[in-house]
Amino acid sequence: MARVVVVYFSSMGHTEAVAESVLRGLRRVDGVEAEAIRVQDIDEAAWSRLDDADAIVFGSPTYMGSVAAEFKAFMDKSGTRWYERAWMDKLAAGFTVGGGLSGDKQSTLIVMQTYASQHGMIWVSMGIGVREPELDRLSSSIGLMCQAGNAPADETPPREDHATAEAFGGRVGAAAVRWLRGSGSDS
Repeated sequence: MARVVVVYFSSMGHTEAVAESVLRGLRRVDGVEAEAIRVQDIDEAAWSRLDDADAIVFGSPTYMGSVAAEFKAFMDKSGTRWYERAWMDKLAAGFTVGGGLSGDKQSTLIVMQTYASQHGMIWVSMGIGVREPELDRLSSSIGLMCQAGNAPADETPPREDHATAEAFGGRVGAAAVRWLRGSGSDS
C-alpha cells in the first residue's frame, strides 16, 4: 500500500478545500492510503507519518509570491529530516491557491519544488495537457494552481479547479503506486 500525506496550511479555508479535493483523487487510486495534516497540527506523531510516507504533497496559499509564513516555518522545522536524508527518494508534489488569476503562484510552486529537491525527493508534475480542456484552466505544469476569488471557500475556487485537484491527486497516487512497486517494497 502506497502511503501519501498531504501537508498544508490554510488560513481562510480555500487551500484546505483544495487539499480535500486532492485527497479525493488520491483515495480513488487502488493501493493508496492517503491522509492530510495541517502544518499547525504537526507533532512528533505527524512527523513520523511524514517520514513513513511514500509521497508527500505540499500545499500552501500564495502570499506575496511565495508560500505562507506558517508553511515556511514547517519547511524550516524539517531541517533534521534534511540532515538525516529521511525523505530521500520519496515522491513530492505541490499545490497552491491564490486570489489573483496569476498572482505569482508559479513562484510558490518553485519554492516547493526546490524544497523537495533539497530533501532529495522526486517531483511529480501536473501531467495534464491540452487534451483535457476542462482541467487545468490556469495552465500549470510543475504543480497544481487554483484561484480563489474574494468569496468563502464553499464558493471558490471554482469546480474546474477542484476537478483538476482530484485529477492531480489521482496522478500523484498512481505515481506513488508505481514508485513503490518499482522499489520492490510493499510497505
